[in-house]
Amino acid sequence: MIAPEDLLTGYANGIFPMADARDDPKAKWYTSRRRGIIPLDSFKVSSNVRRIVRNHHYHVKFDYAFRQVMEACADRSSTWISDEIIDSFCNLHEIGHGHSVSVYDKQWELVGGQYGVSLGAAYFGESMFGTAKEASKVALFWTHRSLVQGNFELWDTQFWSEHLAQFGCIEIPAEEYREMLKKAIRKDASFDPVNTDNL
Repeated sequence: MIAPEDLLTGYANGIFPMADARDDPKAKWYTSRRRGIIPLDSFKVSSNVRRIVRNHHYHVKFDYAFRQVMEACADRSSTWISDEIIDSFCNLHEIGHGHSVSVYDKQWELVGGQYGVSLGAAYFGESMFGTAKEASKVALFWTHRSLVQGNFELWDTQFWSEHLAQFGCIEIPAEEYREMLKKAIRKDASFDPVNTDNL
């Protein structure tokens, strides 16, 4: 188990834990020379995702099923999310620093979601999943709404990828990232539910 204070200290210093496999008993700490971030003022999703959101195709809840979202994110052939990481982040959730957005179909089956960590006005997006059409993207849409509503300044994705680029993810040098992080964690922000009927 990684203690909550150790996790928060790590994130405050730009490092994050990853395991080699689901049953890996001891996660390792990593950083990256170039950091992926999604600037909050340039987040984007497709018109199809916006249409799904407008039509209320899915139910959405905030900080409602944190462990289930983590377990769903870990449920793949190769994963860095170990049982140790799940338990450690659930402890963070209990003290208000771990957050999730969960997406449900009309029968209230969990079909998508994302989870992350908040520290000051910095949000560290950890992982997402989707088992239904655009469900993971719907989770990101509402994550963005909550971050904007809550006055966050930094949305850290750790790494850049082509998949994340479609949402506006860019890559910046580690030095620039550290300056942004230093400023963001000194400010106050709040990851709260968003009124999903208010579009």
